[in-house]
Order: sequence, then structure tokens, then C-alpha cells
Amino acid sequence: MAMSDLLYPTFLFPVQLTEMHVGSWFIGGTFGQALCKLHIFLADASSFVSIQSLVLIAVDRFGAVVVPLRSRLITRKLCPFFIIATWITAMAVLSPFLVANKVVKYREQLMCVSLWMEIFGGTFENYALAVVVVFFYIPFVLVVVLYSIILMKLKMQAHPGEQSVSGEEQRTRRNRNVLKMVIAIVVVFFICLIPYFSNFVIARFSAPDSSIWFSCSFVLYVIVTRYISYTNCAINPIICLIFSSNYRQALKRLINCCDIVQD
Repeated sequence: MAMSDLLYPTFLFPVQLTEMHVGSWFIGGTFGQALCKLHIFLADASSFVSIQSLVLIAVDRFGAVVVPLRSRLITRKLCPFFIIATWITAMAVLSPFLVANKVVKYREQLMCVSLWMEIFGGTFENYALAVVVVFFYIPFVLVVVLYSIILMKLKMQAHPGEQSVSGEEQRTRRNRNVLKMVIAIVVVFFICLIPYFSNFVIARFSAPDSSIWFSCSFVLYVIVTRYISYTNCAINPIICLIFSSNYRQALKRLINCCDIVQD
């Protein structure tokens, strides 16, 4: 998930800012074609990897809290497999963008556009809606259900007034601390992305000639929700700093190392 948060701004922000400044696509040739295909593909793939990672984390927390006596559902040996599987799944689902996105010349200017209709013949809205439902709304419901069960379980384990320092009490306290951080990440993630992904639902169920497409308010809404979705990758490290002492200590060690290298 950390790698996906890093890839998102790396491949998306420089291209978006340059395109906004220039006013059109800024490079042609083979490199320009590759960049046109990859910058959206990798940025969206990183979002899908983050969503799948949040589901896996929820499943792992569910096993640790609700069924602690059973063997872990996601063991350390299986973690590399799940990480690779999330990337393969995201890239496979989004692979049509590698074919559809191309640099074309329009009115003496280069443009990076999606030639979905010309290449695949179907409507992009149907594909986008299916992907959003399977990889966003269903995971959202699943994560909400799992964490609701976890919170109920932790509430049942609470014993007000007891000051036990037993292993069970320490494990419960540790689970709560981890759970607070994970829930904060999940809540911020979906708050940032729900408005943006709602655009695909609106696009699917609105008539192509509907007046909503030509209203300034809707265009502004699309732009604002898109950039709100971009902020998620910057908020996650802040959440980790707030809730995780290990994260703060690691950052201090990293800063100290940088200071030593500069000296």
C-alpha cells in the first residue's frame, strides 16, 4: 500500500501539472505514446492496489480480533503472494487503458485521448461502472461489515475498572491501537474517493445529451472530486504519524541518518 501511495503522485502529478501549464499534451514520439498510456494506467492501478490492500488488512484484523485462537488468515509467508496478486489483478483489469490511450494530433496540437469506442466498440461507461462496483463499492461494503464486527467484538471484550496487565489485556490494547489507525486510513480513503467514483455512476445513468454534462457546476464538481482523490496518498503518512509510535520513531531515525550523511 505504501508503494501504491508513492506511485500515484510519481506518475500522475508531474504529467497533470505539466499538461495544465502547457495546455495540451507536451511530448510526441514513442516516449510520448508510452507516457500517455502509463501515467493513467499506473496511477489508477495504485488506487486499486490500495483498495485491495485495505480489504486484506480488514480480513487480517478480523482474524486477529474475532478468531484469535485460530491460525492467521494472512500469514507472513503469504504476504508476498497477496501483494503480487493485488498488483497483477489491478494491472489486468486496467490493461485496456494501455491499448485505448493514444497521443493524437488535433488542430495542430497533441492530445492524450482514449479511443475506447474505436478500439473496443463498446461503451466506456459500462466498463467503468463494472470496475467501480467490483473494485470500490463491494470492497467498501465488505470493509465496513468487517470493521463493524471487529468493533462489536472489542466492545464486548472491554472490562471497565479492571487494571489487568495480562497477555490478553495487552493484546486487546494493541489491537485497538492498530485498529484506530487502520480505520482512520479506511475512512479517509473512502471519503476522498467516493465523490470521484460517483462520477462514473452518474456518467453511466445519465443520457449523453443531458444538460448536466454542459453545466459549469458539474464540470467543477468533476475537477474538484478528482483532485480530492489525489490528496489521499498524502494524508496516509500523516495518519500513520499520528497513530503509530513505531512510524514516528522510524521517521526520526531516517531524519537523523540524513543529517549524519549531510554532515
